[in-house]
Amino acid sequence: MPNRHLENINVTAFDVMPTPDEIHSRLPLSEAAENTVDEGRETLRRILDRKDHRLFVVVGPCSVHDPAGGLDYAQRLKKLAEEVGDTLFLVMRVYFEKPRTTTGWKGFINDPFMDDSFRVDIGMEKAREFLIHVNELGVPAATEALDPTAPQYYGDLIAWTAIGARTTESQTHREMSSGLSTPVGFKNSTSGDLTVAVNAILSASKPHSFLGINGQGSVAIVRTKGNRYGHVVLRGGDGRPNYDTVSVSLAEQALAKAKLPANLVIDCSHANSYKKPELQPLVMNDIVNQIRCGNRSVVGVMVESNIVGGNQPIPIPSKLSDLKYGCSVTDACLGWEETEKMLLDAANTLRDLLPKRNP
Repeated sequence: MPNRHLENINVTAFDVMPTPDEIHSRLPLSEAAENTVDEGRETLRRILDRKDHRLFVVVGPCSVHDPAGGLDYAQRLKKLAEEVGDTLFLVMRVYFEKPRTTTGWKGFINDPFMDDSFRVDIGMEKAREFLIHVNELGVPAATEALDPTAPQYYGDLIAWTAIGARTTESQTHREMSSGLSTPVGFKNSTSGDLTVAVNAILSASKPHSFLGINGQGSVAIVRTKGNRYGHVVLRGGDGRPNYDTVSVSLAEQALAKAKLPANLVIDCSHANSYKKPELQPLVMNDIVNQIRCGNRSVVGVMVESNIVGGNQPIPIPSKLSDLKYGCSVTDACLGWEETEKMLLDAANTLRDLLPKRNP
């Protein structure tokens, strides 16, 4: 029996969570969604292997808080993907978990009703349901892996995974990444340090054994074979950008020294745009110009975008109906019209250039 004087003295409850298998059985993967995931992952692997000349673009809301608005965005993205698909491979950013520097709303899974009820069980099920709808539209999804148990619930619906700046150095997240079924982008640290991302790629490429859960919700020893599709995401750091040609060259040198492929993704948001969404198109223009001038290492970009630009605070629960539709409740995002123009312009400029980059 547990010693009540020594164990869990700061824990108020252990609420039972449905197992991954239970949620999978209630929300099974449809054939259309499965095809989108399969094709999305294979395309990303081909881009990283330089067998597909396109640039991949992870674009979408900073976080999903309203499934209706999120699905509206996905439908817009599907239409745009058809227009630029010969040059840009669009993947929707679907972030349900938000790491906080101190406190704040931790995302749709943690608190789906945004009222501090913390119905993680409902949030997890609704998150899986949303991802099924997005994939059934033919739009592949990307997310940030934060909770190491979450991939068992919806990992089969993800095409690309990010490990954030705050967790790239975490052994737990490196171990988890070694077993993920998707390519994984490791961000440089919040200080701008690139070494932690390079070390994370090397670590995740190796087999690991660690504690986790299986489909039945039982604690299990998870044994992985390693993930060879890790790559660096440059997101700026310590309030300074790192998408310029010098920073890109230094990143290429660091990857070469570690004997890793020169695959770089540049995040147009965060410190690279000083968290000012209206600057993201300028970052994109710089990336496009680097490719025009001969860059061969940038294989993808990230963009924080929503239907309505900017962001808004989360009101008290009784005023949640006042939330502006399609507007971020976390980081400020670029609006849809600006996003569409930015990606159309990039596609038009790169259309004849990208096929010449691959050996």
